[in-house]
Amino acid sequence: MAGIVSVSRADLEGRRKKLRQQRQMKFIQAAWQTFAVSSLASGLLWIAIQPIWVLKTSKDIVILGNHLLPDEAIQSLLVLSYPQSLWRIEPHRLAESLKQEPTIAQATVSRRLFPPGLIVQIDERKPVAIAERVIRSNSALQDCPVAPTHGESHPTDCPTEAVRATAPRTEQGNKGSINKKVSVGLLDADGVWIPLDKGKPLNPNVQLPNLKVIGSPEQYRSYWGSLYQAIMQGSVKVLEIDFQDPTNLILKTELGNVHFGAPNVQLLEKIKVLAQMRHLPAQLNLSQIEYIDLKNPDQPIVQMNQRKQLLNAPKP
Repeated sequence: MAGIVSVSRADLEGRRKKLRQQRQMKFIQAAWQTFAVSSLASGLLWIAIQPIWVLKTSKDIVILGNHLLPDEAIQSLLVLSYPQSLWRIEPHRLAESLKQEPTIAQATVSRRLFPPGLIVQIDERKPVAIAERVIRSNSALQDCPVAPTHGESHPTDCPTEAVRATAPRTEQGNKGSINKKVSVGLLDADGVWIPLDKGKPLNPNVQLPNLKVIGSPEQYRSYWGSLYQAIMQGSVKVLEIDFQDPTNLILKTELGNVHFGAPNVQLLEKIKVLAQMRHLPAQLNLSQIEYIDLKNPDQPIVQMNQRKQLLNAPKP
């Protein structure tokens, strides 16, 4: 019995020693792992704070996907000061600021480590028409005195003599004048207005669309998409769309001017009727047509210079 007890004690002592050695090895391994990770993190932090990770000039920014706006115009939209630490830049905020530009539909910004810089990916809106926005304003210039009497002054809403002399007048009425202001921009297929800013000129190599639209985008944006798609799918070429009269949409086509009436009434039906009239040059002399009336698509009318003529009407 004594021999068995002594052997068991020796075996237990050996196991305890082995367990102590295993715990020591695990502790040493954990210490080395902690030291290695800390050293790696410290090394990366040291590398990150080195002056090489700096955006020195706008040349360190790579612009991709832009066609309308040149690189310089997009770089000017990025509110950055140089030199700028690459790690202090917030790419998401820069992308959001770029999307505030009407020309840009989507934008992503990412850091580039080698060499240090930024990569800006742009998705621009595609212009389909040149748009003229006409703004008319009434001014009571005639209601103000020509010259103030001694001791009197102009009312607060009356312009000075210098402004009175240079104020643009396009239409004259009994109560004053109507000032007309025209701003030119571009229009995409969704009706988004893209202003032409002199401070952000377009790429000179960009070919602008041939279609011209006149009027306020706020008036025709709701049905512009369907109208544009119908025109593009039609067989009659449209050169100009005039929305200035809200009761009469006018299209300048290869057949002549076409009056559509209210643009929100039977618009697609009227476009289809216009497509059916593509053979009109074989029936009439286009130079003698004043305009084509499609206000009632069931009874299209050709207004001649001297008389009206119903389409397909029997000749006397």
